Amino acid sequence: MRTQVAIVGAGPAGLLLSHLLAADGIDSVIVESRSRAYVEARIRAGILESSTVQLLDSVGLGARLHREGDEHRGIYLQWPGERHHLDFVDLTGRSVWVYGQTEVTKDLGAARAADGQVIHYEAGETALHDLNTDHPYLTFRDADGAPRRLDADVVVGCDGSFGPSRAAVPPAERTVWQREYPYAWLGILADVAPSTDELIYAWHPDGFALHSMRSATVSRLYLQVPTGTDLADWSDDRIWAALAERLGDGVNGWSLTPGPITDKSVLPMRSFVQSPMRSSRLFLAGDAAHIVPPTGAKGLNLAVADVALLAPALVALLGKHDARLADAYSDTALRRVWRCTHFSWWMTTMLHTDDDPFTRQLQLSQLQWVARSDAGATGLAENYAGLPLGF
Repeated sequence: MRTQVAIVGAGPAGLLLSHLLAADGIDSVIVESRSRAYVEARIRAGILESSTVQLLDSVGLGARLHREGDEHRGIYLQWPGERHHLDFVDLTGRSVWVYGQTEVTKDLGAARAADGQVIHYEAGETALHDLNTDHPYLTFRDADGAPRRLDADVVVGCDGSFGPSRAAVPPAERTVWQREYPYAWLGILADVAPSTDELIYAWHPDGFALHSMRSATVSRLYLQVPTGTDLADWSDDRIWAALAERLGDGVNGWSLTPGPITDKSVLPMRSFVQSPMRSSRLFLAGDAAHIVPPTGAKGLNLAVADVALLAPALVALLGKHDARLADAYSDTALRRVWRCTHFSWWMTTMLHTDDDPFTRQLQLSQLQWVARSDAGATGLAENYAGLPLGF
C-alpha cells in the first residue's frame, strides 16, 4: 500500500487530521489497533473549548454537536459553605460545550467513512520504519492476521501513551518531563439527570469532587481518591455518600440526586510532555506527545489544537514542497502544550487536598482570590474556555 500520510491511531486526533488533509487533497491511511466499536465507546473527555467547536464547525462537523450538545457559560467553584459562579462569556466572550469525546469520535468516524477513508482497525504488531529517510513505512498485521506494509511520505503518531509512535523517537533526540500526582479520580457514569446546570468544582477537606454531565439524563461525577484505590472498596452507596458530602448536599437548598451507576473507573493523575514533537519524517500529536491531568479539561482540546497546526503544515510540505510550517510545528505546538500543562497543574494543585494544613490554607486563599477578583476569574476563564488556536 502507498499513501502520502500514514496515521497511527483512529481516535479524534487521527480522524480529524485525515479529515483536514482530505479537504486539501492530501491522501492518508489510518492504522488502529482497536476495533471501531471500541474506539467509539471509550469514555473520555467531555468539555470542548470554544476554539475546538469553531474548528469543527468550520469543517462541517458541528451539526450534531450543536443539536445534542450543551453550551455552558462557565463553571462553579466551591468550598465548604461557599459556591461561586464564574461566567466565562462575561469574562472573556467565550463559552464551552459539554459533548463527550465518544460523540466527537462517532461524528468523525461517520464523516471519514462517508468519504471512503481507508482505516485498518484491529491492526496488530504495528511498527514504524526508516523514519529518518524520505521513504518511511509502517508494517502491521491486519484484522485477518495477514502481514501488511504501508509506504508513506510522512508518518503521524496519534496513538496515545501506549502506542509505538512515541517510543519511535530516538532516545538521544527526546526529552521527557513528567509528574505523577499522589491521588487519582474515581469516576462514575450514572443514569440520572444532572443536579446542576453547569459543572461544579469542589474543594473539600475530604478531597476534591467534580459534578459534570454527559446529557440531560446522564451525569458524570468524580471523587479524589488515593493512588492505587481498589474499586471493590467503593460501593455505590459509599460513592454517593462521599459525593453528597463533598458537593454540599443540603447546603443552601441544593441537593444531589443519586441514580443507577453504569460505569466506574479509577483514573491516575499525571503530567507528561515529550519534546520534540517531530523527528525527521515522524510527527506526534495528542496523547502520543503529552498528557495532562483532567482537572483543566485540556486533553482532547490539546489534541485538536495539535492537528489544527499539523494539517496545514503537511499540506504545505507535501503539496507545495514548503517545509517552513512543518519545521516550526513542534516549537509552535509545545508553546500551547506547556500553557495548558501549567493550567492543568494549577487547577489540580488548587483543588486537591493533602494532609498539610498549611497547603490547605493556601488553597482556600487562592480559591477566594479567583472567585472574588475579576483578574483571577478572568485568568481561569481564559485558560479554561480556551486560548485561540495557534496561541
